[in-house]
Amino acid sequence: QVQLVESGGGLVQPGGSLRLSCEASRIMFSINTMGWYRQAPGKERELVATLTSVGSTNYADSVKGRFTISGDNAKNTVYLQMNSLKPEDTAVYYCNARQIVLARPYDYWGQGTQVTVSS
Repeated sequence: QVQLVESGGGLVQPGGSLRLSCEASRIMFSINTMGWYRQAPGKERELVATLTSVGSTNYADSVKGRFTISGDNAKNTVYLQMNSLKPEDTAVYYCNARQIVLARPYDYWGQGTQVTVSS
């Protein structure tokens, strides 16, 4: 089994930056997509960014140009660099990894890390 642990969240002023990290407990094989999701109180969990096994990225319109997702396979870690943060970015951010083995998808989730953007 795989465990994902996020870190790097915290309190930051509008316009500031944070870098979130998500480290897997073991080397993961057959990973199709890794991504970051977020959920604000009372709202649905939404996709923030994804990174495929071939290096393609996708971002929510609300974060394009501000956030960057990247991965380090040697370190079993995926990152989310967040710049020009806005109050509306405040949410719990969750790391996700989708592993496909024999055509079966397995989703792994981190525990979440709080990001608060406030002056």
